[in-house]
Amino acid sequence: MNTLKDMVKDKQVTFRFYKDGDLWYVTECGFEFPVQISDAGTATFLATDKAMLFMRYIRTYLNLLEQAKVSN
Repeated sequence: MNTLKDMVKDKQVTFRFYKDGDLWYVTECGFEFPVQISDAGTATFLATDKAMLFMRYIRTYLNLLEQAKVSN
């Protein structure tokens, strides 16, 4: 599995779809993660953007997935 640094350094994310209040993006390595609309505030979310700007959302989702593994 790629590290967070590997996923964001000099990489981009691409918007995939919207579902249930989340914008879903994918990294260049194929990792999909959500961005909650309620957390977006007045930000502009582009179809393709620098992955570094999405680091906090990627980290949050990685942690959520790790916690799910531990609890199973």
